[in-house]
Amino acid sequence: MPVDPLAEIVTLLQPKASFSKLVEYADAWRIHPEIDARPFYCAVLEGQCRMSAEDRPPMILRAGDFLLAPATRAMTLESIAPPPRGVAMMPVEIGEGRFRVGPPEGAPNLRMQVGLCSFASPDAALLVSLLPTMVIAHGEPRLATLTQLVSDETRRDRPARELVLERLLEVLLIEALRTGAGTASAPGLGRGLADNRLAGALRAIHARPEHRWTVAGLAAEAAMSRSAFFARFKRVVGLAPMEYLLAWRMALAKRLLRTGELAIALVAARIGYGSASTFSTAFARHVGMPPARFARIAHDGRPAAPGTDRGAPA
Repeated sequence: MPVDPLAEIVTLLQPKASFSKLVEYADAWRIHPEIDARPFYCAVLEGQCRMSAEDRPPMILRAGDFLLAPATRAMTLESIAPPPRGVAMMPVEIGEGRFRVGPPEGAPNLRMQVGLCSFASPDAALLVSLLPTMVIAHGEPRLATLTQLVSDETRRDRPARELVLERLLEVLLIEALRTGAGTASAPGLGRGLADNRLAGALRAIHARPEHRWTVAGLAAEAAMSRSAFFARFKRVVGLAPMEYLLAWRMALAKRLLRTGELAIALVAARIGYGSASTFSTAFARHVGMPPARFARIAHDGRPAAPGTDRGAPA
């Protein structure tokens, strides 16, 4: 069966809902969402605002826009005519699932459905490194509908609630990543899969991670010269081809080691290493500990030491 890299990564992330709420904004306002690197998303229902985040230049979000940030650490949202510098506000609850920013009286100048989720996967940091830092989609009503469905399910205690939320969030993330793959979004897997040339190489990596890939071999999958493929892959996906391959192989290795069903040598063979020793060296350099120790920790249920993903690409 054909392999879908985007669905594969989002499913492995195991998204879980934290909250979803409707927020209206009035007068001049500024807010710094407290997201702590958790996945943040918002759908602009009415009005417009200015958004700035990390190294991105400020941009205007308008009605119909959807923003997804899988791991943004600092973000500012403010009215088009902002308040004085240094002034920041907090949302105030005005009803079930409804919040307001700014003075309580007067018509709002912006309404957004805002949500936070989390990734339950122990390998979230590694997997998120394969996604764009930010995705922006314009005029996609399906995203607003999915956001509303997540919000409705979050507020109600119905049978199978957690399972429904997990599936809705998977669909929401996939839809955002595939529809927001234009140039306004940061480099990442979604943009790579939207590129007719690069998509073939990415699917080949996911379909045959055990293959002894080279840049030349992947360039052939994309029907491009080696140098043109390398430059285009790095610009569009955000990682060099062999960096992406390594990150994906390590994510697969961690999943296989966690089950405890395969010996180290078999795990090595499954992801394209000719020997257990070569794999162990690469795994230790990338993850921060040898695969045997990682497997023991995962099997015993003890948390891994801080920084075990320190080798993941940023």
